[in-house]
Amino acid sequence: MTVVDRPLKPTLAAVAREAGVSAPTVSKVLNGREDVAAGTRARVLEALEHTGYKSPLQRKNAAGRTTVVEVVLDALQSAYVVEVLSGVLEYAAVADVEILLNVTGLQQASVLSPERRAQRMVDEGRGGMIVVTSAFGSAQLDAFHRRQIPVVVIDPLNPPPGDVVSVGASNWAGGKAATAHLLDLGHRRIAYLGGPEAAECNQARLHGYMAALMAKGVPVDEELILQGRFRTESGVEGLRALMRLGRMPTAIFAASDSIALGVLAESRRQGIRIPEDLSLVGFDGTYQAEESVPALTSVAQPLHEMGRAALRFVLRQLHGDELDSRRVELATHLVVRESTAPPAAQAV
Repeated sequence: MTVVDRPLKPTLAAVAREAGVSAPTVSKVLNGREDVAAGTRARVLEALEHTGYKSPLQRKNAAGRTTVVEVVLDALQSAYVVEVLSGVLEYAAVADVEILLNVTGLQQASVLSPERRAQRMVDEGRGGMIVVTSAFGSAQLDAFHRRQIPVVVIDPLNPPPGDVVSVGASNWAGGKAATAHLLDLGHRRIAYLGGPEAAECNQARLHGYMAALMAKGVPVDEELILQGRFRTESGVEGLRALMRLGRMPTAIFAASDSIALGVLAESRRQGIRIPEDLSLVGFDGTYQAEESVPALTSVAQPLHEMGRAALRFVLRQLHGDELDSRRVELATHLVVRESTAPPAAQAV
């Protein structure tokens, strides 16, 4: 009878020999401990890859157990979040993945230290995480990375570390398209109501707005640029602030549909007609933009596909696939509806 040699599964000891360190040091690296020198950590990670060692979590998934991916949200009221989440859930059904929601506005998990939070994910056997919130900074993401937990951030407010995968939309191009549409209608005094000033996506939309103005030779008027949050109250407060200038703009580019809906609500209270007195463009392309009165012209992000892509990239990392890029940017497109028209003086 012929005995077929089967390759032995690599052990911690084998990884330790490969890296020239002790087995406890390898264990520290696997558990994301910080008391390991950077050079030593690099050697251990290289040895883990070379030997093909699989962590207990990876072995669980390889054995066919259901993968659980946590999705972190700051709130569920946002149409943006709902549409992203629908894409995640649709792909999860196809990939046989369970989704665990963590709404940081409702739960106390966010008070855990980055290290404890990351270790809890390992202890509970979760396969990875999708972040759709601004609550996660570099410290949290670094803690997950040290434990080899796949994380994907959707349209991050702040640039994530270079080794973290992010999925977003072409914000600069969308901002330019929105403003160019208003310029083509004849508007020259166009306000920008943005989100958080430091947010990467907000900056890109603002720069697209400015680029469109400059391309037409229209000076950028700083008093027409107001920053806030991606919330309806920023639209309400923004319109009130613009009215206090004495000379109203003829059009507004709002950096989110939520901001634009706030402008719509306040314009009704103030007796401002849209689009007869004021044209309005949003950003996101949510179902709320289509259902508003008047229907909102908006830059549509592929929110559903962004959710699908985020889960797809979590699973690819979990399976050890090589990724071509750490930044995935999907195209936006302008959807023209009823909230934009030529300025009143030019209207026929």
